[in-house]
Amino acid sequence: MLAATGVSSIDELIDKALPSDIRMTEPLDLPAGISEAAYLDKLRAIAGKNKLFRSYIGMGYYGTVMPSVIKRNILENPSWYTSYTPYQAEISQGRLEALLNFQTLIVELTAMDIANASLLDEATAAAEGMIMLYNVRSREAVKAGTNSFFVDEKVFRKRLT
Repeated sequence: MLAATGVSSIDELIDKALPSDIRMTEPLDLPAGISEAAYLDKLRAIAGKNKLFRSYIGMGYYGTVMPSVIKRNILENPSWYTSYTPYQAEISQGRLEALLNFQTLIVELTAMDIANASLLDEATAAAEGMIMLYNVRSREAVKAGTNSFFVDEKVFRKRLT
């Protein structure tokens, strides 16, 4: 690359590529480097301070047992969530890939020609239903400003503890 650009060193290439007024002249104030093993020990110590709590967000899952092979290869498969940047569209792409993997697994296990998997979790399904109802309001309801939804407090059954 140096020969192709007509320079003799990386420093010369940097000098020609970066304007001097935006270059840092002093070294970065960084701690001394450590080995991967030492770094992992530090991370384990930090992670060991975490406390695990049960999440009740959504309250939509009851008595669920997730086989670890499914959890690891469908939900925790790093090949679909680490290759995407953390933007909604890319995360959704990873979610679609996970659903495709699930459908493929079901087809293989059941020997059926097709399988289905919902794209919607309970909260998203509720939001989709509400926006659909909102959009099909009668002309009179639109003029009256009717736009409230009411959800019964017993929409979720009680959890067994």
